[in-house]
Amino acid sequence: MFQLTLRRRGISDQAVLRAMEEVPREVFVEDLDRADAYRDSALGICCGQTISQPFVVAYMTEQLRLKKEHRVLEIGAGSGYQAAILSRLAAQVLTVERFRTLADTARKRLERLGYHNVEVMLGDGLNLPPNLGPFDRIIVTAAVTEISEGLTSRLEKDGILIAPVGPQHGVQTLVRVVRTEAGLERKELVDVRFVPALPGIAREL
Repeated sequence: MFQLTLRRRGISDQAVLRAMEEVPREVFVEDLDRADAYRDSALGICCGQTISQPFVVAYMTEQLRLKKEHRVLEIGAGSGYQAAILSRLAAQVLTVERFRTLADTARKRLERLGYHNVEVMLGDGLNLPPNLGPFDRIIVTAAVTEISEGLTSRLEKDGILIAPVGPQHGVQTLVRVVRTEAGLERKELVDVRFVPALPGIAREL
């Protein structure tokens, strides 16, 4: 039923559908929400953050056009669910989270499930250290008002970045950026709602 819902909404990549089926979403939601884990809606997690609805996770993942050899950067680990999906499709995933509680919980959860190709880093996803190096794919899972050069500069040739762009408290548009030989190609995809991406490491939680 879960796969059928995603297929009906237009998700067709078999590898993405398989990853969505394999990763136990109920492990990544709050205990009180486990009965609703596979409902196609976003759910609240701690620190005022959310776990995105399954369709949005699948859609963003599909738009990345992942290959097994790719190195992926995620801005906004949250519960670790999106990183878990990415881990089934790519070689390495680095996910950055500004809330220590979320970072620590996601790290333990991913290790417990055996997703050992994911690294969870406590840090400011909007101001990353330069030594992280380039990535084949970048996914931003919180709303930004614009896609910074600081992120696009980390894309490898033929690299793809996807992010929700728009006002922090309102409707955003998913934007896909591809680095080509001619420069950056930008395409607007669908409207979404994400919590805002905030600078710095959270002082509490």
